[in-house]
Amino acid sequence: MSARAGSPSEAKPPQGDPSAPDPARVQPESIEPGQIRQQPAVRDALKETAPAPQSEKNRRPRSRAWAWGLAAAVLAAIYVLLDRGALASSLGRSDAVQRWVLAALLTTGLLALHAIAAAIVLTRLRERAARYNLRRVLNLATALLILFSVVSVLFVGWYGAAVSFGLISLILGFALQAPLTSFFAWIYILVRSPYRVGDRIRIGQATGDVIDVAYLDTTLWEFGGEFLSTDHPSGRIIRFPNSTVFNSTVFNYSWPLFPYIWNEITVQVAYESDLEYVASVMMATVEEEMGPAMEERVRVYREILADTPVDHLEVADRPAVLFRVNPNTWIDATVRYLVTPRRAGTRKTLLTRRILDRLNAEPGKVLFPKANMR
Repeated sequence: MSARAGSPSEAKPPQGDPSAPDPARVQPESIEPGQIRQQPAVRDALKETAPAPQSEKNRRPRSRAWAWGLAAAVLAAIYVLLDRGALASSLGRSDAVQRWVLAALLTTGLLALHAIAAAIVLTRLRERAARYNLRRVLNLATALLILFSVVSVLFVGWYGAAVSFGLISLILGFALQAPLTSFFAWIYILVRSPYRVGDRIRIGQATGDVIDVAYLDTTLWEFGGEFLSTDHPSGRIIRFPNSTVFNSTVFNYSWPLFPYIWNEITVQVAYESDLEYVASVMMATVEEEMGPAMEERVRVYREILADTPVDHLEVADRPAVLFRVNPNTWIDATVRYLVTPRRAGTRKTLLTRRILDRLNAEPGKVLFPKANMR
């Protein structure tokens, strides 16, 4: 597993200028904000991780389908002329040329079919993760078909190509065991969906939002991390092999049926405080902020639990306040509520400020531990 900071490099200096700074040594702070997107490293990273606009996504497959279809038509005409001997005198050995033209024809034809499938199917899928996974499968299937077709036409025929492909696969299976394991893990991720593009997950020591699931590795946009104590994005990306899912537990915080988590806010109060008043203030503050949304989310959660072996669990549909005796000289007052994972930090900050403002407004009912006893 590796983590890499997204530091853009400066544009390449004009050739022949020895005094120009080395792009690899230029610090990000020295680049003007308006020039960040113009850096080669930034453009490459955006191509890898950032989705294209929807209008551009719709135009690309159609234009590619027309281009590859036109190329296939031209190659088909050339192949027919070669087959009839019309171009044999000018191209020499027509058999060899025919095989190359046929290989190019099959390649362009498959690419045209790939573009047509992308234009018809991908542009109609609204779910981002499904569209992403289908695009990956189409790309892989097209590449394998092109490889098999070209080898069979140029070399030993269909049967020989199949035998050769099997022998090569057997040899590569021993030499590339780790990459092949990651590739089969990619298939497992597509079928079982432990996580998808856009999910917020934790796997091993890595936590972040999934921005790419390639054939061999997965890329996360990290949140939290070693330099932060909150769930704010850290500015780094984490890349790990897909085979990690076979030997690590995956925590998915974006489960489609219930994409929420329970969160807690704890306030320390003195033993002499009015605990009933503290509980009412904390609960009322959370309910004012959450509204009826929490009850609806818990209702859905109960319906899901009803179809599982854990249908006996008690799940409160309103914020709950718990009191615990702290090992030190105060009481821990904790309010528990439901929130979406990506808004957990901001919602906790807002609720904490409102709860403390209301508790501090009643010093006769709410006593806090002494400063020298904390």
